[in-house]
This record gives sequence, C-alpha cells and structure tokens, in this order.
Amino acid sequence: MGVIKKFKKNFANFFNKLFKKQNARIGIYGPPNAGKTTLANRILRDWTGDAMGSVSHVAHETRRARRREGVTIKANGNSLTLDIIDTPGLATKIDFHEFMEQGMDETESKRRAKEATEGVIEAVKWLENLDGVILVMDATEDPFTQVNVTVIGNMEARTLPLLIVANKVDLPESSPSTIRDAFPQHPMVAISALEGKNIDTLYEEIAKRFG
Repeated sequence: MGVIKKFKKNFANFFNKLFKKQNARIGIYGPPNAGKTTLANRILRDWTGDAMGSVSHVAHETRRARRREGVTIKANGNSLTLDIIDTPGLATKIDFHEFMEQGMDETESKRRAKEATEGVIEAVKWLENLDGVILVMDATEDPFTQVNVTVIGNMEARTLPLLIVANKVDLPESSPSTIRDAFPQHPMVAISALEGKNIDTLYEEIAKRFG
C-alpha cells in the first residue's frame, strides 16, 4: 500500500509540473502617480530592451491595464519568467476636475475621468486572475490609504504572494521605513524606479517571492 501511495504522489508531482503555468501573472498595483508605469518600464528595459508605456505627471494617465508576456528576470542564478500587468492607478473616486486642473477642457476631462474609472474597475477584476502582486507605494506619502489596505487585504484573503515596493527614495522627503512599519507582515524593497536605485535587490526579491 505504501508503494502505491508513493507512486500516486510521484505521478501527481509529475503531472503538476507537466501542466504548470509557465509564466506567473504578476500585477503592478498602487495609487495614481506612485510610479507603477515607471517601474514597469524599468523592468522591461532591463530585461527586454522595450517599454510598457509613456509616463506622465498627470494622475490616471494609464487608463487601461497593459500586459507584457514572457518577461524573464534572472537573479541569484535563478531565472523567472513573468507576465507583467501594469494597471491604472487605483482610487476610490475620480473627479473630472482633476483633469481640468491640468489645462484640459471640460469635455476632455469628463472623457478621461470616465476612462479612468473604467480602468480602475478593470484593474480590480484583474486581481482575480493573478498569481501575485507588486504593490507600489510612494515613499513620500502616507501608506495608510484605502487603496493600499484594500489590495493588501485582497491578497491576504487569497493567500497570494505580495511584494511591497517603496518607490521614490531618491526624493529627500521619502520615508520607506514608514511603509515597512505600516505593513511589517509583508516583504518590502525600497527603490527609485526612476533612477534604478536598489533595483537589483528588487529583482532578487521578485525571484524569491514569485518563483
């Protein structure tokens, strides 16, 4: 009986490896202007020579989720292939007046606000189809936001891996320790996606966390 159980276990392991998803689907989440697309571009340029999309100081500039498949990251002798999804900035409310403050007319502002709202809904739906999340936080801002708490709660409820990235450490007012103290139950890497500071440590943590 022991031999049969061992055979079944070995066969199950072989079957799981044979039909295991080749690429882990990892979503890059966070509030508007936290640096999600800057980070996505950094990862893609480092490993594919390409970019995910344009970066703008205007909030909600990314209004649709963008997916790049087959991004292979190598760290500490390990190789990990990911499908990376860059998502729109999550927000509890999107006011078209935010766009008008950037010099857009009312019609264009309302159109963008509508698209941004649809993008947030799409990003939330994506959470149900991911294998893990990189949650980008602005290290100059208060980490205790509804967006951050909601994403972390969702990942914890589904027992999926989460990696927190404290971005913008190149700014003098940044305080990554505040983020670490706020969510000590999850691994965190402090980086500057813009300047590439500490990016190798991030790749090591991605390989460890999502591999």
